[in-house]
Amino acid sequence: MTKLQTIICVSFTLLLFVMYFGCETTPPKQKEIEKERVLKSESSNIGALEKEAKANLSSEDANFILALEKGLADAKNDTLSKISALKRLSGEWYRIGRADIAGYRAEEVAALSETEETWSIAGTTYAICIQRAEEQKVKDFCTERAVNAFETAISINPSNTTNRVNLSLCYTENPPANNPMKGVLMLVDLSKKHPENPLVLSSLGRLAIKTGQFEKAKERLEKAFSIDNKNKDVVCLLAKTYKELRIEEKAATFENMCSKLN
Repeated sequence: MTKLQTIICVSFTLLLFVMYFGCETTPPKQKEIEKERVLKSESSNIGALEKEAKANLSSEDANFILALEKGLADAKNDTLSKISALKRLSGEWYRIGRADIAGYRAEEVAALSETEETWSIAGTTYAICIQRAEEQKVKDFCTERAVNAFETAISINPSNTTNRVNLSLCYTENPPANNPMKGVLMLVDLSKKHPENPLVLSSLGRLAIKTGQFEKAKERLEKAFSIDNKNKDVVCLLAKTYKELRIEEKAATFENMCSKLN
């Protein structure tokens, strides 16, 4: 290699080094987007949520959770013992009021058990979190996990309408920004396929109440009641609907039925 070729090679290497390490290759706007994405991911993962929850526990609750976690660690590779320990942890976090963490532990049970029932329980626990959570990051965490849990339950038993209804309700509680009507449309589709299903009808009735469409709620709930007159949700929702519509006699009758069923 000639002296000139050597100089050119060294210069080219130095140029690449400067460009790679010395120059800003990511646009500022893109850097901000990436930073926000990382921060969002860190704030909504289970480790961050659990750390935050533990910081606010009473000493009694903290000690009990620690003991349950030790029981889980001691279970090691014994699947049945791990499932039992995870169920106790899930139940304790739910009692404390952290349905997000309770749902995660229930999801771990489902992953080990691989049954429709355990996936449905995990999804339902997360669904309760969606309803109760005050912070959007927690709502989003629980929505994503609930959807996964219910979809897994559906894949195991496609004929169970309850899981499909609960999946749609997750979307109505926390609608996707790019498809805010997704949950409602899913419910409407279910009502076409299962027009006599009380759960589908009562879910649509509940949504109608939520949006102030009481006549529509009355129609759907009365149909559900004609199919299942012992359904507590249907009875109690009808009491509310009749009261809003000022149908006083029926409102009083259904309020009385609701209190007895409760």
